[in-house]
Amino acid sequence: MPFQLSSLPPLHAVFQPIVQAESAEMLGYEALIRGPAGSPYASPEALFQLAQNPAGTIALEMHAARTALAAWGALDLPGKLFLNFSPLTLRHLLAGRGNGLSMLIGAGISPTRLVVEVTEQTPIGDAASFGQAMAVLRELGMQYALDDFGTGHANLDLLAQLSPQFVKIDKSLIRGIASCSRRLEILRGVLRMMGAFGGRVIAEGVEDEEELAVVRDLGVAGAQGYYLGRPETEPPAQAGMHVRRVLTSRQIAVFPQMVRSGWSGITAGRLLRAAPAVLPGTANDDVLRAFQSQPELQAVAIVSEDQKPLAIINRQSFMDRYAAPFHRELYGKKACITLANREPACFDLHAGLETMTQILAGENPRSLADGFVITSQGRYMGLGTGADLVRAITEIRMEAARYANPLTFLPGNIPLNQHIDRLIEAGNAFCACYVDLNHFKSYNDKYGYWEGDEMLKGAAAILTEACDPARDFLGHVGGDDFLVLYQSADWSVRVGAAIRRFNDAARDMYTPADRAAGGIHAEDRNGQPAFFPPVSMAAGVVRVEAEAVSGLRRAGSQRIGAAAAAAKHEAKRAANGLAVLDFRALAGRLPA
Repeated sequence: MPFQLSSLPPLHAVFQPIVQAESAEMLGYEALIRGPAGSPYASPEALFQLAQNPAGTIALEMHAARTALAAWGALDLPGKLFLNFSPLTLRHLLAGRGNGLSMLIGAGISPTRLVVEVTEQTPIGDAASFGQAMAVLRELGMQYALDDFGTGHANLDLLAQLSPQFVKIDKSLIRGIASCSRRLEILRGVLRMMGAFGGRVIAEGVEDEEELAVVRDLGVAGAQGYYLGRPETEPPAQAGMHVRRVLTSRQIAVFPQMVRSGWSGITAGRLLRAAPAVLPGTANDDVLRAFQSQPELQAVAIVSEDQKPLAIINRQSFMDRYAAPFHRELYGKKACITLANREPACFDLHAGLETMTQILAGENPRSLADGFVITSQGRYMGLGTGADLVRAITEIRMEAARYANPLTFLPGNIPLNQHIDRLIEAGNAFCACYVDLNHFKSYNDKYGYWEGDEMLKGAAAILTEACDPARDFLGHVGGDDFLVLYQSADWSVRVGAAIRRFNDAARDMYTPADRAAGGIHAEDRNGQPAFFPPVSMAAGVVRVEAEAVSGLRRAGSQRIGAAAAAAKHEAKRAANGLAVLDFRALAGRLPA
């Protein structure tokens, strides 16, 4: 039986708020259609299942739009109306320069207040032709949004073809963003793209205060979700007090940090050195002449006629053999393959550094000494050296350590400085707490590095528990030094509890005999024997008031770090391990 509008149950429209993240004002409302409450058609999914063919889908969507427009006209709401249409219906309405859409809307709303939201109801088809059809909306003075970006048909190709004024990020990418660094990085990427296109981003599915604070600080234009307001027939004309409190607060969100391994982007091709290759029958004397004429040459590859790698000859081992008595007379005219390493490590140009490291670690150690062969589609391209590989691994690990400490996986110096810069930019008061462990070196020297690392990890765990993850940022500066950036009002309670917990836990890590003796005998930093009490925690806190923040635009993170370090030295001399200083009192003693 064909679809008939007359067979539909009574429909009504509800409107869900979309709030501007920067100002807490209403950006607009998304119109949603509903059937009778408590009926099988209460949800839009059940309603649209009634349309059994394209013609039925178009008729139902147009009826839903008329219902929403009529309800909107009876309300005195600020901002824009976001009205949903599928690609199928939009193609129909935009044919003939958009006459169908203009007639549907009528005079009930100004075109400048209407945002057409492209939904996933039907496939888009050819993106280029759909983009041409959507261009008519601009001519009509309307804006449009791409819905549910990050799922289904809402892909990058469509974004490039349409250049919408708004992109609505699907709730699956927003949910848990306050604790998921990968979702945060995806949203950052979309914001960069939309900034290049001149468009704005709306985050859907915001469910709590932490998610709202994160999307606000990332720079989204608008936020939508149950935390900001549920769909209602008569929604409020302004955001709730709890929403305005979050959006107008000077407190910044704590972004989840991604642990950077440094492996990505480093390939065998980056380590490639051009080096000559010889055939298996080449005489050893000819290889000797190649090494003698090219002092920088570390190895020579042996390849087949079709350039497939067969073996490798290392310069040092080859020259050492020639230094032996009668070696040249015995082997000089023989084929070089007889003295070569016939099982060289081989990597494609695109092999990742992590893969190379894992394979070479399991090979004969000779692989690192001889070097390795680099190929493209199985054909010889050049060589890599073990020294270059070790250097690359060292460099990326040093770079990664600037972002995250390899022992505790806490953020390193770069994320710490970035967070301080965000605090200064927000103009919010905060406390910088520099934590250091007294007498840690003596414990580390006597009990060993493994036990020392366990103590550092324990300190990191205790400090983590002393932070509110939504407000406070904990980083590992290096060694036994940590920095906590507190926005929590009860920071003093948190710091005091952390000191007591750590001191008790550290004392338990000593042997019973050392605990009974009250400490250990070890060498001091000058190599002299000394007695050291158990390791304890010292925390130097610098209070940075909002008034002091305004003068820190330049080199702010360095000045805060220097002030916190000065407070730490005071704390190490304090009996209770805690010193609290005011930044303004310290400012005159800090380097400019």
